[in-house]
This record gives sequence, C-alpha cells and structure tokens, in this order.
Amino acid sequence: MAALVLIAEDDVQIAEILQAYLIREGFRTVHARDGKVALDLHRSLKPDIVLADVTMPRLDGWEVLAEIQRRGHTPVIMITALDQDVDRLQALRIGADDYIVKPFNPIEVVARAKAVLRRAGLSQAGPMIRVGDLTLDLDSYQARIEKDGVATPLSLTLTEFRLLVHLARTPSKAFTRGELVDACLPGSDALDRTVDSHLSKLRKKLEQSGGEGMLVSIRGIGYRLAVEP
Repeated sequence: MAALVLIAEDDVQIAEILQAYLIREGFRTVHARDGKVALDLHRSLKPDIVLADVTMPRLDGWEVLAEIQRRGHTPVIMITALDQDVDRLQALRIGADDYIVKPFNPIEVVARAKAVLRRAGLSQAGPMIRVGDLTLDLDSYQARIEKDGVATPLSLTLTEFRLLVHLARTPSKAFTRGELVDACLPGSDALDRTVDSHLSKLRKKLEQSGGEGMLVSIRGIGYRLAVEP
C-alpha cells in the first residue's frame, strides 16, 4: 500500500499542487483545510507523514505539530511562509522533521518527504501493484502482463507508466482527462488530445501483450482500467 500523506493546508490551490505532485510519485494523499480536521484525520487514518502549514484556522500548525508529537512518532514537515530563524527553531524544538519556506518547489517538497520517510524507516510506496493480469513494479518502473504462467513485459515511456499506475490504483474508476493531467502531468501545458495520444499508445501496447480490452474509453468522461482488483 502506498504511503499516505496528510496535507494540512488552508490554501486549496497550494494543497492541490502538492497532491498532484505527490500522487504522481506514488503517494496517497488526504487534505485538511484547518488544524482541527487535520488532527481528526490523523487519528482516524494514521497517515505515514504530515505536511503542515503554520497559519491555519481553528488550530494552528504549532498546535497540530505538538499534538501529533504527543500521540506518537508520525513524521511532520512544516511548510510555511514564516521564514525567520525563530520560527524554524520553534518547529525543530517541538519536533518537526523538516521545515520548508513558501514559496516552494513542489518537486523539492516531494524529495524531502521521501528523505524524511527513509530516515523514519518507511517507504514512500509499496513496491508492487497487482490488478487482474497486470503487475506494476513501482521501484523498477517495470510493467508486465501475466497470463497462463507466462509474463510479457510492457515497454512503456515514463508518462505511460505513470498513467497506468494511476489508473491501476483505483481499478474500474473512470478518470477524466483533467484528472489524469493533474495526477500524471502536473505543471505541464498538456491538453486533452495529449492525454488521448499517450493513452492510445498505451492501449496498443497493452493489447499487443495480451491485455485486450484492459484500457477502456468512457464517452464524454475519460478512461478507466477494466480489470478486477
């Protein structure tokens, strides 16, 4: 199972950017718009890592960090516009594992989240996804279709692999083209026809390897993976 990241951030746009980049790298995410909801989700979902803003409604990031530390050892990265040394020192004193100042590069946030998880002895994602005849190795970026004891590898581009992983995480769910762009091509100027082109090539590769009917177009919506979990 992929690692779960709790994003405690009242700015919806920032949260959506972080979610897009994290999902693209194999994480699961959940978003809380205030500190109270963040602590409720932390208790119920037990995330593997928390990304927390400081200036949030109801409970601020310091209160969230302190309570998470009281409950156990969930790693926490503070992400905030507060750039003074005193703020950084306060975060570390309370128990934060890292401190990132806004504005930030989301790629750097993901890299630092992975580093914190490694230091905590955790993995950012489970190494394998298996749905139906399809197996995806998230560590080696390899995909294969296994039928009747015979494994046929798929030669995929990085974008094709990311699209297939995203579809396979929720088999039978129909994804819009916009959702696939946000999850697999964030920060790009990709259009619907770009997604269609990638998925057309992916479908052809699946069919050539024995995955006929695996990738389905949903008229007026987008695409889904037609396999049993």
